[in-house]
Amino acid sequence: MFEKYDVIVVGAGHAGCEAAAAAANLGSKVLLITMDMNKIAQMSCNPAMGGIAKGQIVREIDAMGGYSGIISDKSTIQFRMLNRSKGPAMWSPRTQNDRMLFSQFWRETLEQIKNVDFWQDMVTDILTENNRVVGIVTGMGQKIYCRSLVLTNGTFLNGIIHIGQKQFGGGRIGEKAASGITESLIKLGFETGRMKTGTPPRVDGRSLDYTKMEIQDGDENPEKFSYTKHTEPVKNQRCCWITYTNDDVHEVLKTGFDESPMYAGRIQGLGPRYCPSIEDKINRFAERNRHQIFVEPEGWNTVEIYVNGFSTSLPDHIQYKALQLIPGFENAKIFRPGYAIEYDYFPPTQLKLTLETQLIENLYFAGQINGTTGYEEAACQGLMAGINAHQKVHEKDALILGRSEAYIGVLIDDLVNKGTDEPYRMFTSRAEYRLMLRQDNADIRLTKLANKLGLASEERAICVEQKVKETNEIINFFNKTSITPAEVNPMLKNLGTSEIPQNYKLTQILSRPQIDLSIMMNNLETVKSKLDDYSNDALIQAEVLMKYSGYLEKEKLLVEKMNRLEDFKIKDDFDFLSVKSISLEAREKLNKQKPKTLGQASRISGISPSDVSILMVHLGR
Repeated sequence: MFEKYDVIVVGAGHAGCEAAAAAANLGSKVLLITMDMNKIAQMSCNPAMGGIAKGQIVREIDAMGGYSGIISDKSTIQFRMLNRSKGPAMWSPRTQNDRMLFSQFWRETLEQIKNVDFWQDMVTDILTENNRVVGIVTGMGQKIYCRSLVLTNGTFLNGIIHIGQKQFGGGRIGEKAASGITESLIKLGFETGRMKTGTPPRVDGRSLDYTKMEIQDGDENPEKFSYTKHTEPVKNQRCCWITYTNDDVHEVLKTGFDESPMYAGRIQGLGPRYCPSIEDKINRFAERNRHQIFVEPEGWNTVEIYVNGFSTSLPDHIQYKALQLIPGFENAKIFRPGYAIEYDYFPPTQLKLTLETQLIENLYFAGQINGTTGYEEAACQGLMAGINAHQKVHEKDALILGRSEAYIGVLIDDLVNKGTDEPYRMFTSRAEYRLMLRQDNADIRLTKLANKLGLASEERAICVEQKVKETNEIINFFNKTSITPAEVNPMLKNLGTSEIPQNYKLTQILSRPQIDLSIMMNNLETVKSKLDDYSNDALIQAEVLMKYSGYLEKEKLLVEKMNRLEDFKIKDDFDFLSVKSISLEAREKLNKQKPKTLGQASRISGISPSDVSILMVHLGR
């Protein structure tokens, strides 16, 4: 009934979809197994993509030939570029999405990839021979054989849902948990742990009074995620709203703390500190008398509302009573209550940088099974696992992105070398080279690499070359062109910045904090006439490179310095335990992780600079 597949992907969430698409587009024969074909790429939590650092990841996935950006654009109901008031390293695109369209477009996309087959079933066991994966066993008893296997199980592994004192098995509300995989992996020698995450209640938008809330519109000139020409910016946008909790809300919530599964100790898994439940917020930030609530539509043609900021696992009657004390929610009707979910994960220090496991050859983990949280974090892991699973079975070089190349590289390097004991979420602060890893240049950083690999089309590569060409032309024009005081001083005076006494280069004018490229184009005919025909992408790129040239140069020097450590290769059979001048703890960690370079060794949690220096001596450097 089944052929032998190059790659089997278990789970059709954000990680699984990208993994299956990447491996199939590279030429592998792929089987995507999911417990429910109607829930492909389900947005289990908020109906949104991107945000701080996450938006950069979506752009990187798109530049690599993945689909998250394209699907997000097609299902966008609102677009906002966050952090415009800060430097460009912080600018982060975010879309509010139609939950149903997002899932529909992902399924349609996968069905159009000829190398992808589908099977609806639960995987209950993993088949191995000589520490190499050879296939899987399903709940229906089928044995399906493969050359590599990618596990992207999300929150389904022995998942338990908590609502107050009620608890029941489930991977999502209304869906059964997955059993068998954890037990199979434990038998193979893997370490496992428990994590938790939560989601807010969904309410009937018809029952809300929006006049009591602050309106939150999308950008006036919305952009999009994908660098391709196959999507367009959203034209008509749906608005969101903001309201706030208050002391009365907090008092009602506190009455349910005794029944909270988290406070009663029924949940052992660790949850995310940066996205706390509402009960966490009022407990940890007791000095605050209100917390922000984002009221977000779930799509174009639905009245369902996602109550962002009200994640909770308190009893449903407490949730209902507290919600109705929030301004605008006095008559709110709940579609379904918020809940917490506890699930199995596998500490990612058991992985290689390719996301292949160290214990079992050709077995890859991606997404929440690695201790991450978030659609974007899962999707980029799926992309990389799918690529590397294909590369491995076809005896091609693995793809590993460095920390200076992509947020994807930062995320995987953090997971493998540092591990995580709480759900890992990407922040701009995690990237030491974040000015180089901007959302506007992901195509320049990664498309050439993806094109060489076979994922990004020639059309994409040509577009990037054109963008680079235009960017260089704009910079050359600014570097070579002078402007007179008579031309520029009226603009400078209006902006409250000092006037110039003699001719200045355009780059000198642009470097002032009060001035940006759009201001110069609107006020200086010399600039407007020259730049009118250039693409917006090239204009943004040129402006950033000119205004932040000094900072960018410093980052490049840091990258070069760090890369010298990456050049110090460590042989696979190097005996770290024999290096007696390093502490026993450090030796054991190094021996467990088996870093391939000194750079990787330096980023392992607990390895000091002096340990790296000693290793350097032992390596003959």
